Amino acid sequence: MDKRRALHWAWVILGICFVNLFINYSVRLGYGVVLPEMIRTLGFSRAAAGSIINSLLFSYICIAPITGYVTDRIGARPVITCCLVILGCGVFFMGTVHALWTSCLFFGIVGLGATGLWGPVITLVQRWFAFHRRGFALGILSTGYGLGFATVGTVFPRIVDLFSWRHAWFFLGGLALLMAIANALFLRNDPENAGWQPWGLKEEPSGNVNTGAKPGQVKVPLAALFKNSRFWLIGLSYFAIAYSLYAITTFMVDYAKFQLELPLEQASFLATIHGIGQIVGVLTVLPLSDYLGRKKTIIISNSLITAALAGILIAGDSWIMLCVFIGCLAIFYGATFPIYGACAGDYFPREAMATVIGAWTPFYGAGAILTHWISGILRDKTGIYNQSFLICMIMAGLAVLIITRLKKADA
Repeated sequence: MDKRRALHWAWVILGICFVNLFINYSVRLGYGVVLPEMIRTLGFSRAAAGSIINSLLFSYICIAPITGYVTDRIGARPVITCCLVILGCGVFFMGTVHALWTSCLFFGIVGLGATGLWGPVITLVQRWFAFHRRGFALGILSTGYGLGFATVGTVFPRIVDLFSWRHAWFFLGGLALLMAIANALFLRNDPENAGWQPWGLKEEPSGNVNTGAKPGQVKVPLAALFKNSRFWLIGLSYFAIAYSLYAITTFMVDYAKFQLELPLEQASFLATIHGIGQIVGVLTVLPLSDYLGRKKTIIISNSLITAALAGILIAGDSWIMLCVFIGCLAIFYGATFPIYGACAGDYFPREAMATVIGAWTPFYGAGAILTHWISGILRDKTGIYNQSFLICMIMAGLAVLIITRLKKADA
């Protein structure tokens, strides 16, 4: 029976998970903001800089499927808490690096910790909110990473000016370790076993009924999941859109500073625009997906991402146009990852959500890793990012074509 209290515990879960995403994406997206200073002081090439972020992504995609499966077996609370400790330690030690190998090592540890701060987080939130409220809840949740990007775009340059880029990592690492304590104290794995019903519950559609089963009681049919064509279509589209988005996100400050020759403060302002755009996107596009459906929303979103990438190429050295197209891209960037994650709850059994999200992670990670290597190498060889961004535009268009093949959930 649902407890009658002024505050439903789902909102406590949502608030804590919001901060988790804020920290996780401040770390991941903040790398692109401090990158120009790391390149300058440590003497790294762009290809080397791509290798550092790829070390995070490589450990992430290797471990995330396991993390997702373990989350379905033992619950999100211990997984998220342990991963915050690992991430916090890795981020803190990023402030001590002087060589490429230590940068890759510590960012790889960050990636290990990050495995518990996406799939398990959005799985936990989806379990605490009713089926027809998931887009709404994920929209609020996902403002965490948009706010994180907007914050680092404003705060990191000031930290660099007053101290150094190393102190930016020290600050975020300490914050992650503090949040590990909050997660251990306040998270709950499942509403029913904590004495609640999912917030907004009226009548769940068939296939999404809450069973009240404890983690590990329901066996996840892995073989059946991997034979499902929906799993592969969504995963391949995820790969293509991740490729298209990550090069822009990681290298846009470097692009503005060195190719357009803008000062760091102005170039970093693109990160703030990007973060604000993400917040707008998750608060509008994700709730809209509850009514339009995930497939239709993904098609519209990926199509507009393709158009925004074309606009960035056309903008050239026009600062105003670049800001406009980065903002447009960010609106749909912010909604992209939670919408793909919500597909796990829409197209697959509730008990397998974290497993499915984790199993999609290698698709996402492979796209992000390839775009960093290819974009970094092309930039080193040509001295510009134009070819890299053109490939990103093509991949976004491919993501649209793949998702159009997805059949309805009730087909």
